[in-house]
Amino acid sequence: MKENPTHSLSGIPVLIGLLLVLLVCAYGFAGGIVDPGRFAIMVASALIGALAAFCLLGLYMVEPNQAAVLSLFGKYIGTVKENGLRWNNPLFAKRKVSQRVRNFESGRLKVNELDGSPIEIASVIVWQVVDSAEAVYNVDDYETFVHIQTESALRAMATSYPYDQHEDGQLSLRSHAAEISVHLRDELQERLADAGIHVVDARISHLAYAPEIAHAMLQRQQANAVIAARTRIVSGAVGMVEMALAELQKNGVVQLDEERKAQMVSNLLVVLCGDRSTQPIVNAGTLY
Repeated sequence: MKENPTHSLSGIPVLIGLLLVLLVCAYGFAGGIVDPGRFAIMVASALIGALAAFCLLGLYMVEPNQAAVLSLFGKYIGTVKENGLRWNNPLFAKRKVSQRVRNFESGRLKVNELDGSPIEIASVIVWQVVDSAEAVYNVDDYETFVHIQTESALRAMATSYPYDQHEDGQLSLRSHAAEISVHLRDELQERLADAGIHVVDARISHLAYAPEIAHAMLQRQQANAVIAARTRIVSGAVGMVEMALAELQKNGVVQLDEERKAQMVSNLLVVLCGDRSTQPIVNAGTLY
């Protein structure tokens, strides 16, 4: 089922014409009542007036960014998108579909991410109807369809990625928001295409660990941060020690045997990697 544009008449001229016909019929009907000899005119006026009143049922309003889907006894006739007062066959059933851009925010869903940890996640979807015929006839209720498919796609996407990045190059829900949004939008577009829906944007609006494991996960994140910081400190300290030994050997300031080098390396690493400021003991005598 694809959208088929159809023609409609401007409603204002039709309305004016039908009102004039009704006035003439009312005048003829009233004249027939006064003059019994004009009974035939009275009957004709009543019939024509009834037909004109019936034709008034063919008038309908189409607002900007709105479409009117027309059908006749269950058969799809076409879609009218011209704005303003329009007129078509009074027997046509008319269903109006908004084609404005709309937002939908899903509720907070509790799902298990790729590593199996329970998380809470929610999303905001920006969507609009681009094919009114598909929206009306391919699904029972396109708004409910969007809501249900959004939650389903969000659940499927959340189980495909870990909450945090554990390896270099790995996509995660927390650290790769742009890539996750593209995945969610593509997933939704595939699910909603048959309903004539275009997904403009899709983004995660809420992301957190479930309350029962939030404290444990916070400790885990803190531990990872401490390990990363220590790794960087040790790496920098080793580089500084190597530079110090190289400069001492290059300039010939002092000749150190292997035991003294090991002691110097140990002392420098303690100074550079310690959490607190060191208080070294200065040797005022000889080297030994």
